Amino acid sequence: MEAVGRLVSLALLISLCLAEKNLKVPQGRSTCGGLLQEIQKALILNLKANESCTWTIERPGNETVRLIFSHFKLDPGASCEVENIKVYDGASTDTPLLGKVCSKVDYVPVFESSSNSLTFQTSTSSSVIQRSVFVFYYYFSSEISINNCGGYLNDFGGSFTSPNYPQAHPEFAYCVWHIQVDKGYIIDLNFKEIFLEIDENCRFDFIAVYDGPSTNSSLLGQVCGRITPSFQSSSNTLTVVLSTDYANSYRGFSASYSPLYEKEVNASLSCSSDLLTAIISKSYLEALHYNENDLQLNDPLCRPRVSNVLEYSFPLNKCGTIKQVEGHTITYTNFITITNSSSSAVITRKKHLQIILKCEMENNSTVEIMYITEDDIIKNISALGKYNISMAFYESESFNNPLLSSPYYVDLNQTLFVQVTLHVLDPNLVVFLDTCIASPTSDLAPPTYDLIRSGCSKDDTCNIYPLSGHYGRFQFSAFKFLRRLGSVYLQCKVLICESNDTQSRCNQGCISRRKRAISSYKWKTESIIGPIRLKTDHTTSSKSEFQNQVHTEESQQAQPFSSLHILSFMVLSLNVAIVGGLLLRQYRNRGTECQYQKLQSY
Repeated sequence: MEAVGRLVSLALLISLCLAEKNLKVPQGRSTCGGLLQEIQKALILNLKANESCTWTIERPGNETVRLIFSHFKLDPGASCEVENIKVYDGASTDTPLLGKVCSKVDYVPVFESSSNSLTFQTSTSSSVIQRSVFVFYYYFSSEISINNCGGYLNDFGGSFTSPNYPQAHPEFAYCVWHIQVDKGYIIDLNFKEIFLEIDENCRFDFIAVYDGPSTNSSLLGQVCGRITPSFQSSSNTLTVVLSTDYANSYRGFSASYSPLYEKEVNASLSCSSDLLTAIISKSYLEALHYNENDLQLNDPLCRPRVSNVLEYSFPLNKCGTIKQVEGHTITYTNFITITNSSSSAVITRKKHLQIILKCEMENNSTVEIMYITEDDIIKNISALGKYNISMAFYESESFNNPLLSSPYYVDLNQTLFVQVTLHVLDPNLVVFLDTCIASPTSDLAPPTYDLIRSGCSKDDTCNIYPLSGHYGRFQFSAFKFLRRLGSVYLQCKVLICESNDTQSRCNQGCISRRKRAISSYKWKTESIIGPIRLKTDHTTSSKSEFQNQVHTEESQQAQPFSSLHILSFMVLSLNVAIVGGLLLRQYRNRGTECQYQKLQSY
């Protein structure tokens, strides 16, 4: 029995020693490098100076690895080339590089492998400082989305929550929401509730908010615990990420976002060829003791979008807009007025507010005018714009598929199809091709060649299609300019008219020069397209470039030999001159001994 007692005591002593050893080296702290085969694991890396360590994550199966560096502290004075963490898509550092982490990184680095293995390697500088990296990984199936979260939020304001909210969020959730509002607005993001695992550095479960369209954008904040923060973007895009690990799941979060108009204005107006957009500040209305419910357009059913401003945006031919055509000018007018909610009232202490919206389109511009009348006060706001006209080549006469490549390489005599498009919603406007010219340069410098002039075809191969609403179309056979490069640019001047005006220039078609004054156009604009290049010139120019390069190299190689030849020639000439001088001197000294014999005449 005494022997048994001694054995039991020895076993207890060994157990206590082992337990003390485990307490001294906490689970999850890693030495320099190694093979990681667990399905998920968190590591605390305490890196030393002048150290290079490599970890490989690998296990059998078809799942992929997600690796998250949720918190790291590296040498702030070292460059990313000297001190970094490199992540490779495979079982060694010979596989493709997925990315690099260093002190200059302004986001939470997340990497995903394309197979069942992933490698990361740390390299440190010679600076003796405290370094710490918290990293965790887990395997997941890339084919099955277990969380069903994240996505694209494009509405003009909205809300979103973590999966299962208000119940506990799932383990290993990685959700990305991409938020985008209209240009001219920024995003105001407010969290109504966040209930995640509490940690000073948010290493385990966290929300990351990025100021831009992706997780590589600038990090606005990384939050966790129980807080209700707010964020504001600097542009019209924002990205939100939820990342959770395998323990301590709580309620998650609930958030909402709303757009904020970027500029500080009381009122503004802009007109394009298809939309009228009026902006009125809510604070401006409040100063006049009104709100968005007090205002209406000619058509009361057309309501504004409301944020920190009221935005009325509608097609030029909708919402009770009045269209007037006078000479060369077309005007679209609408009114914002106060609703008659208290028509039985006898007195008022509010200023009467009326906003007159006018878009005037004349020649090659658009003029916006807004009149704001507060009793006898009138304010004018104006700006300039242009018609939205485009021109493109098409594959065939069906004009279904535009050709977007530039330059457009063609064969000589190939039939080319061109379409000019007016981008407006007004169905009563038509496009007329007045003049189309070709030039070998993009600035349309001489020489030029007329394809269409005054609505008439000037080229035997040019065929002008009949009027077709917002489209002007023609076709011609490809050509090149003599003694010029193979590039050809086109410029078309188009007229825009009322379709129901039978006396307009557009409805007159081809008119000779002497009859040109019969009618006038309503509006005029132009568009340029090019270059067109011949396929043979494309290959020839490539060969010419190669030949020029070879010729240049040969000339450079021949240059030393040419200099040597010149030097040899100069030395030889000098020798000849010296010998000639000596002979001449000798000849003069012997001149008295020489006699000339007169030739016999025949």
